[in-house]
Amino acid sequence: MKSFEALANSYGKLIEDAFATADTFVPLKYLRPSFLEDLFHHVAIQTIFANQVIFEDGTIDKQLIYLQSGEIELHYGNGHTEKIDAYQNTMPIANQQPRPCRCVALTDCTLVRIDSDRADRTLSWSQIADYLIAELSLNRDYDEDIDWMQTVLNSNLFLKAPPVNAHQIFSRMTPMVVEKGEVVLRQGDIGDCCYFIKEGEATVSATSSSLEPECELARIGPGRCFGEDALVNETVRNATVTMQTPGVLMRLEKSDFQLLLQNPAIDEVDLSEIREMLEVPIWVDVRTDDEYNEGHLPESANIPLSLLSLKKRVLAPEQLYVMYCDTGRRSAAAAYLLGKEGYNVISLKDGLVGEQLMDKLVKDDGYILRDGVLLSGQ
Repeated sequence: MKSFEALANSYGKLIEDAFATADTFVPLKYLRPSFLEDLFHHVAIQTIFANQVIFEDGTIDKQLIYLQSGEIELHYGNGHTEKIDAYQNTMPIANQQPRPCRCVALTDCTLVRIDSDRADRTLSWSQIADYLIAELSLNRDYDEDIDWMQTVLNSNLFLKAPPVNAHQIFSRMTPMVVEKGEVVLRQGDIGDCCYFIKEGEATVSATSSSLEPECELARIGPGRCFGEDALVNETVRNATVTMQTPGVLMRLEKSDFQLLLQNPAIDEVDLSEIREMLEVPIWVDVRTDDEYNEGHLPESANIPLSLLSLKKRVLAPEQLYVMYCDTGRRSAAAAYLLGKEGYNVISLKDGLVGEQLMDKLVKDDGYILRDGVLLSGQ
Protein backbone atom coordinates (compact mmCIF):
# COMPACT_ATOMS: atom_id res chain seq x y z
CA MET A 1 0.00 0.00 0.00
CA LYS A 2 1.30 3.42 -0.92
CA SER A 3 2.31 5.76 1.89
CA PHE A 4 0.02 8.63 2.90
CA GLU A 5 2.57 11.07 1.45
CA ALA A 6 2.19 9.38 -1.93
CA LEU A 7 -1.59 9.39 -1.51
CA ALA A 8 -1.62 13.12 -0.76
CA ASN A 9 0.54 13.76 -3.82
CA SER A 10 -1.97 11.86 -5.92
CA TYR A 11 -5.15 13.51 -4.61
CA GLY A 12 -3.89 16.93 -3.63
CA LYS A 13 -4.57 19.40 -0.87
CA LEU A 14 -8.16 18.33 -0.09
CA ILE A 15 -7.21 14.99 1.38
CA GLU A 16 -4.09 16.46 2.98
CA ASP A 17 -6.26 19.04 4.80
CA ALA A 18 -8.78 16.36 5.81
CA PHE A 19 -6.04 14.18 7.25
CA ALA A 20 -4.62 17.15 9.14
CA THR A 21 -7.97 17.72 10.89
CA ALA A 22 -8.80 14.03 11.43
CA ASP A 23 -7.42 14.13 14.96
CA THR A 24 -10.46 16.26 15.87
CA PHE A 25 -13.07 13.88 14.41
CA VAL A 26 -14.81 11.50 16.84
CA PRO A 27 -14.09 8.62 17.04
CA LEU A 28 -11.27 8.86 14.44
CA LYS A 29 -9.15 10.87 16.89
CA TYR A 30 -8.72 7.68 18.94
CA LEU A 31 -7.12 5.70 16.12
CA ARG A 32 -3.45 4.78 16.34
CA PRO A 33 -1.56 6.76 13.62
CA SER A 34 -0.92 3.76 11.37
CA PHE A 35 -4.60 2.77 11.45
CA LEU A 36 -5.74 6.33 10.71
CA GLU A 37 -3.36 6.50 7.77
CA ASP A 38 -4.67 3.19 6.45
CA LEU A 39 -8.28 4.38 6.78
CA PHE A 40 -7.54 7.56 4.85
CA HIS A 41 -6.65 5.50 1.80
CA HIS A 42 -10.40 4.86 1.57
CA VAL A 43 -12.03 8.22 2.34
CA ALA A 44 -13.88 10.41 -0.13
CA ILE A 45 -13.55 14.21 0.02
CA GLN A 46 -16.56 16.03 -1.37
CA THR A 47 -17.12 19.73 -2.11
CA ILE A 48 -20.72 20.89 -1.65
CA PHE A 49 -22.12 24.26 -2.70
CA ALA A 50 -24.53 26.43 -0.72
CA ASN A 51 -28.17 25.21 -0.81
CA GLN A 52 -27.23 21.73 -1.99
CA VAL A 53 -28.88 18.79 -0.24
CA ILE A 54 -26.30 16.53 1.45
CA PHE A 55 -28.80 13.80 2.30
CA GLU A 56 -32.56 13.38 2.63
CA ASP A 57 -34.55 12.19 5.63
CA GLY A 58 -34.63 8.37 5.54
CA THR A 59 -31.45 7.97 3.44
CA ILE A 60 -29.43 4.79 4.05
CA ASP A 61 -25.85 5.42 2.89
CA LYS A 62 -23.82 3.46 5.49
CA GLN A 63 -21.30 6.29 5.81
CA LEU A 64 -19.75 8.47 8.47
CA ILE A 65 -20.00 12.03 7.14
CA TYR A 66 -17.85 14.72 8.75
CA LEU A 67 -18.16 18.44 8.10
CA GLN A 68 -14.62 19.66 7.54
CA SER A 69 -15.51 23.22 6.55
CA GLY A 70 -18.64 25.31 6.12
CA GLU A 71 -22.07 25.39 7.75
CA ILE A 72 -25.07 23.09 7.35
CA GLU A 73 -28.64 22.90 8.62
CA LEU A 74 -30.57 19.81 9.70
CA HIS A 75 -34.35 19.70 9.14
CA TYR A 76 -36.34 17.17 11.20
CA GLY A 77 -39.83 15.93 10.45
CA ASN A 78 -41.27 17.57 13.59
CA GLY A 79 -40.22 21.01 12.36
CA HIS A 80 -37.07 21.25 14.50
CA THR A 81 -33.97 22.68 12.77
CA GLU A 82 -30.34 22.67 13.85
CA LYS A 83 -27.41 24.63 12.44
CA ILE A 84 -23.96 23.04 12.57
CA ASP A 85 -20.67 24.82 12.00
CA ALA A 86 -17.57 22.82 11.11
CA TYR A 87 -15.47 24.59 13.73
CA GLN A 88 -17.87 23.67 16.54
CA ASN A 89 -18.68 20.07 15.61
CA THR A 90 -16.43 17.01 15.65
CA MET A 91 -19.06 14.26 15.47
CA PRO A 92 -20.37 12.56 12.31
CA ILE A 93 -23.41 14.42 10.97
CA ALA A 94 -26.77 12.99 12.15
CA ASN A 95 -25.13 9.61 12.54
CA GLN A 96 -28.11 7.28 12.31
CA GLN A 97 -29.32 4.89 9.62
CA PRO A 98 -31.76 5.66 8.09
CA ARG A 99 -30.88 9.35 8.35
CA PRO A 100 -33.25 11.02 10.87
CA CYS A 101 -33.40 14.35 9.03
CA ARG A 102 -32.74 16.32 5.85
CA CYS A 103 -29.31 17.97 5.62
CA VAL A 104 -28.75 21.12 3.55
CA ALA A 105 -25.58 23.16 3.04
CA LEU A 106 -25.95 26.80 4.15
CA THR A 107 -22.54 27.72 2.73
CA ASP A 108 -19.99 26.06 0.49
CA CYS A 109 -18.79 23.02 2.44
CA THR A 110 -16.19 20.29 2.41
CA LEU A 111 -17.28 16.83 3.56
CA VAL A 112 -15.26 13.76 4.53
CA ARG A 113 -17.14 10.53 3.76
CA ILE A 114 -16.01 7.17 5.15
CA ASP A 115 -17.61 3.75 4.85
CA SER A 116 -18.99 3.15 8.34
CA ASP A 117 -18.19 -0.57 8.42
CA ARG A 118 -14.57 0.00 7.41
CA ALA A 119 -14.23 2.75 10.01
CA ASP A 120 -15.74 0.54 12.71
CA ARG A 121 -13.47 -2.40 11.87
CA THR A 122 -10.40 -0.16 11.85
CA LEU A 123 -11.39 1.42 15.16
CA SER A 124 -11.93 -2.01 16.71
CA TRP A 125 -8.50 -3.21 15.60
CA SER A 126 -6.83 -0.03 16.79
CA GLN A 127 -8.43 -0.17 20.23
CA ILE A 128 -7.71 -3.88 20.65
CA ALA A 129 -4.10 -3.08 19.78
CA ASP A 130 -4.19 -0.49 22.59
CA TYR A 131 -5.56 -3.15 24.95
CA LEU A 132 -2.95 -5.77 23.99
CA ILE A 133 -0.05 -3.33 24.17
CA ALA A 134 -1.19 -2.29 27.66
CA GLU A 135 -1.37 -5.97 28.65
CA LEU A 136 2.09 -6.65 27.24
CA SER A 137 3.51 -3.63 29.06
CA LEU A 138 2.28 -5.04 32.38
CA ASN A 139 4.04 -8.36 31.76
CA ARG A 140 7.76 -8.01 32.48
CA ASP A 141 8.45 -11.19 30.49
CA TYR A 142 7.79 -9.16 27.33
CA ASP A 143 10.02 -6.19 28.15
CA GLU A 144 12.47 -7.06 25.35
CA ASP A 145 9.69 -7.84 22.85
CA ILE A 146 7.32 -4.92 23.28
CA ASP A 147 8.76 -2.79 20.45
CA TRP A 148 8.48 -5.37 17.66
CA MET A 149 5.15 -6.65 18.98
CA GLN A 150 3.76 -3.12 18.91
CA THR A 151 4.91 -2.74 15.30
CA VAL A 152 3.16 -6.02 14.41
CA LEU A 153 -0.09 -4.87 16.02
CA ASN A 154 0.11 -1.62 14.06
CA SER A 155 0.35 -3.58 10.80
CA ASN A 156 -2.62 -3.46 8.43
CA LEU A 157 -1.99 -7.10 7.41
CA PHE A 158 -4.61 -8.38 9.84
CA LEU A 159 -7.39 -5.85 9.18
CA LYS A 160 -9.48 -8.45 7.32
CA ALA A 161 -9.44 -10.74 10.37
CA PRO A 162 -12.04 -10.40 13.15
CA PRO A 163 -10.55 -7.97 15.69
CA VAL A 164 -11.18 -10.42 18.53
CA ASN A 165 -8.48 -12.67 17.06
CA ALA A 166 -5.75 -10.09 17.61
CA HIS A 167 -4.61 -11.77 20.83
CA GLN A 168 -3.91 -15.00 18.89
CA ILE A 169 -1.45 -13.46 16.44
CA PHE A 170 1.69 -14.04 18.47
CA SER A 171 0.73 -17.57 19.55
CA ARG A 172 0.41 -18.51 15.86
CA MET A 173 3.98 -17.45 15.09
CA THR A 174 7.04 -19.70 15.39
CA PRO A 175 10.58 -18.34 15.97
CA MET A 176 13.35 -18.96 13.46
CA VAL A 177 17.04 -18.15 14.07
CA VAL A 178 18.83 -16.80 10.97
CA GLU A 179 22.44 -15.96 10.16
CA LYS A 180 24.06 -13.02 8.40
CA GLY A 181 23.91 -13.51 4.63
CA GLU A 182 21.10 -16.07 4.82
CA VAL A 183 18.52 -15.78 2.03
CA VAL A 184 15.09 -16.07 3.64
CA LEU A 185 13.00 -15.52 0.51
CA ARG A 186 14.04 -15.85 -3.10
CA GLN A 187 12.31 -14.04 -5.95
CA GLY A 188 10.29 -16.46 -8.08
CA ASP A 189 9.82 -19.13 -5.39
CA ILE A 190 6.37 -20.29 -4.32
CA GLY A 191 5.40 -18.86 -0.92
CA ASP A 192 3.29 -20.35 1.87
CA CYS A 193 4.18 -18.11 4.82
CA CYS A 194 5.29 -14.64 5.85
CA TYR A 195 7.88 -13.41 8.35
CA PHE A 196 8.15 -10.67 10.96
CA ILE A 197 11.59 -9.52 12.03
CA LYS A 198 11.98 -9.83 15.78
CA GLU A 199 15.72 -9.15 15.84
CA GLY A 200 18.16 -8.15 13.10
CA GLU A 201 18.11 -6.35 9.76
CA ALA A 202 17.60 -7.48 6.18
CA THR A 203 17.64 -6.13 2.63
CA VAL A 204 14.90 -6.50 0.05
CA SER A 205 16.09 -6.79 -3.54
CA ALA A 206 14.63 -7.72 -6.94
CA THR A 207 15.51 -8.07 -10.59
CA SER A 208 13.40 -7.47 -13.68
CA SER A 209 14.85 -10.46 -15.56
CA SER A 210 17.30 -13.34 -15.12
CA LEU A 211 19.83 -11.35 -17.13
CA GLU A 212 19.71 -8.26 -14.93
CA PRO A 213 21.53 -7.92 -11.58
CA GLU A 214 19.43 -7.59 -8.42
CA CYS A 215 18.70 -4.05 -7.22
CA GLU A 216 18.31 -3.26 -3.53
CA LEU A 217 14.84 -1.87 -2.84
CA ALA A 218 14.79 -1.41 0.93
CA ARG A 219 16.38 -2.20 4.29
CA ILE A 220 14.03 -3.49 6.97
CA GLY A 221 14.34 -4.05 10.72
CA PRO A 222 12.46 -5.23 13.83
CA GLY A 223 8.69 -5.45 13.49
CA ARG A 224 8.67 -5.31 9.70
CA CYS A 225 6.78 -7.97 7.80
CA PHE A 226 7.78 -9.49 4.47
CA GLY A 227 6.35 -12.20 2.24
CA GLU A 228 2.75 -11.38 3.21
CA ASP A 229 1.46 -11.65 -0.39
CA ALA A 230 1.70 -15.43 0.00
CA LEU A 231 -0.97 -15.33 2.70
CA VAL A 232 -3.69 -13.82 0.53
CA ASN A 233 -2.66 -14.68 -3.04
CA GLU A 234 -1.51 -17.75 -4.95
CA THR A 235 1.60 -16.09 -6.29
CA VAL A 236 5.38 -16.40 -6.44
CA ARG A 237 7.71 -14.28 -4.33
CA ASN A 238 8.24 -10.88 -5.95
CA ALA A 239 11.52 -10.10 -4.19
CA THR A 240 14.52 -11.63 -2.44
CA VAL A 241 15.10 -10.98 1.26
CA THR A 242 18.62 -11.45 2.65
CA MET A 243 19.70 -11.07 6.27
CA GLN A 244 22.36 -8.39 6.79
CA THR A 245 22.87 -9.36 10.43
CA PRO A 246 22.18 -12.43 12.54
CA GLY A 247 18.64 -12.32 13.84
CA VAL A 248 15.37 -13.95 14.86
CA LEU A 249 12.33 -14.10 12.61
CA MET A 250 8.76 -14.98 13.57
CA ARG A 251 7.16 -17.16 10.90
CA LEU A 252 3.40 -17.16 10.22
CA GLU A 253 2.11 -20.03 8.09
CA LYS A 254 -0.69 -19.48 5.57
CA SER A 255 -2.81 -22.10 7.34
CA ASP A 256 -2.50 -20.20 10.63
CA PHE A 257 -3.35 -16.93 8.91
CA GLN A 258 -6.51 -18.56 7.53
CA LEU A 259 -7.47 -19.56 11.08
CA LEU A 260 -7.07 -15.94 12.18
CA LEU A 261 -9.69 -14.98 9.56
CA GLN A 262 -12.36 -17.16 11.18
CA ASN A 263 -14.86 -15.77 13.67
CA PRO A 264 -14.51 -17.27 17.17
CA ALA A 265 -17.51 -18.22 19.30
CA ILE A 266 -18.61 -15.22 21.38
CA ASP A 267 -21.41 -15.00 23.92
CA GLU A 268 -23.77 -12.56 22.19
CA VAL A 269 -27.45 -11.94 22.94
CA ASP A 270 -30.13 -9.70 21.52
CA LEU A 271 -32.33 -7.28 23.46
CA SER A 272 -35.26 -9.69 23.80
CA GLU A 273 -33.02 -12.32 25.39
CA ILE A 274 -31.61 -9.79 27.85
CA ARG A 275 -35.12 -8.78 28.91
CA GLU A 276 -35.94 -12.43 29.74
CA MET A 277 -32.90 -12.90 31.99
CA LEU A 278 -33.53 -13.63 35.65
CA GLU A 279 -30.38 -11.73 36.65
CA VAL A 280 -30.45 -8.00 35.95
CA PRO A 281 -27.20 -7.12 34.17
CA ILE A 282 -25.18 -3.92 34.33
CA TRP A 283 -24.79 -2.22 30.96
CA VAL A 284 -21.29 -1.10 29.94
CA ASP A 285 -20.62 1.13 26.93
CA VAL A 286 -17.22 0.24 25.41
CA ARG A 287 -17.14 3.14 22.96
CA THR A 288 -14.85 6.13 23.46
CA ASP A 289 -15.69 8.66 26.16
CA ASP A 290 -16.63 11.26 23.51
CA GLU A 291 -19.11 8.85 21.93
CA TYR A 292 -20.50 8.00 25.37
CA ASN A 293 -20.91 11.67 26.29
CA GLU A 294 -22.68 12.35 22.99
CA GLY A 295 -25.34 9.80 23.94
CA HIS A 296 -25.53 6.48 25.79
CA LEU A 297 -28.10 4.03 27.09
CA PRO A 298 -29.76 5.08 30.37
CA GLU A 299 -28.04 3.71 33.49
CA SER A 300 -24.93 2.49 31.70
CA ALA A 301 -21.26 3.00 32.56
CA ASN A 302 -18.41 3.67 30.16
CA ILE A 303 -15.24 1.60 29.84
CA PRO A 304 -13.61 2.27 26.44
CA LEU A 305 -12.24 -0.86 24.79
CA SER A 306 -8.81 0.75 24.49
CA LEU A 307 -8.69 1.26 28.28
CA LEU A 308 -10.12 -2.13 29.22
CA SER A 309 -6.77 -3.44 30.45
CA LEU A 310 -6.49 -0.58 32.95
CA LYS A 311 -10.13 -0.30 34.00
CA LYS A 312 -11.26 -3.93 34.22
CA ARG A 313 -10.38 -3.87 37.92
CA VAL A 314 -13.60 -1.89 38.57
CA LEU A 315 -15.62 -4.94 37.46
CA ALA A 316 -16.75 -7.68 39.84
CA PRO A 317 -16.12 -11.12 38.26
CA GLU A 318 -19.40 -12.58 39.55
CA GLN A 319 -21.60 -9.68 38.33
CA LEU A 320 -23.26 -10.03 34.90
CA TYR A 321 -22.36 -7.25 32.46
CA VAL A 322 -23.72 -6.51 28.99
CA MET A 323 -21.16 -4.77 26.80
CA TYR A 324 -22.45 -2.62 23.95
CA CYS A 325 -21.23 -0.33 21.15
CA ASP A 326 -22.64 0.93 17.83
CA THR A 327 -22.36 -2.29 15.83
CA GLY A 328 -21.46 -5.04 18.30
CA ARG A 329 -17.91 -5.39 16.99
CA ARG A 330 -16.10 -3.59 19.80
CA SER A 331 -18.38 -4.99 22.49
CA ALA A 332 -17.88 -8.54 21.17
CA ALA A 333 -14.13 -8.03 21.47
CA ALA A 334 -14.49 -6.70 25.02
CA ALA A 335 -16.73 -9.61 26.06
CA TYR A 336 -14.37 -12.14 24.50
CA LEU A 337 -11.25 -10.73 26.14
CA LEU A 338 -12.87 -10.36 29.57
CA GLY A 339 -14.54 -13.75 29.31
CA LYS A 340 -11.13 -15.38 28.88
CA GLU A 341 -10.15 -13.81 32.21
CA GLY A 342 -13.15 -15.21 34.06
CA TYR A 343 -15.50 -12.22 34.02
CA ASN A 344 -19.25 -12.80 33.56
CA VAL A 345 -19.81 -10.76 30.40
CA ILE A 346 -21.93 -10.92 27.27
CA SER A 347 -22.20 -8.65 24.24
CA LEU A 348 -25.26 -6.96 22.75
CA LYS A 349 -25.49 -8.62 19.34
CA ASP A 350 -25.34 -6.13 16.43
CA GLY A 351 -25.08 -3.23 18.89
CA LEU A 352 -27.15 -0.07 19.16
CA VAL A 353 -27.66 0.15 15.41
CA GLY A 354 -28.80 -3.45 14.95
CA GLU A 355 -31.20 -3.23 17.89
CA GLN A 356 -32.47 0.19 16.73
CA LEU A 357 -31.54 1.86 20.00
CA MET A 358 -29.81 4.98 18.64
CA ASP A 359 -32.88 7.10 19.35
CA LYS A 360 -32.99 5.82 22.95
CA LEU A 361 -29.65 7.39 23.93
CA VAL A 362 -29.47 10.04 26.65
CA LYS A 363 -26.98 12.78 27.51
CA ASP A 364 -27.07 12.75 31.30
CA ASP A 365 -23.95 12.86 33.49
CA GLY A 366 -23.63 9.12 33.11
CA TYR A 367 -22.68 6.43 35.58
CA ILE A 368 -19.47 5.00 36.97
CA LEU A 369 -18.51 1.57 38.23
CA ARG A 370 -17.00 1.13 41.69
CA ASP A 371 -16.29 -2.31 43.11
CA GLY A 372 -18.49 -3.74 40.37
CA VAL A 373 -21.49 -1.61 41.35
CA LEU A 374 -23.13 1.00 39.11
CA LEU A 375 -23.19 4.47 40.67
CA SER A 376 -24.55 7.76 39.39
CA GLY A 377 -21.86 10.09 38.07
CA GLN A 378 -23.65 13.15 39.44
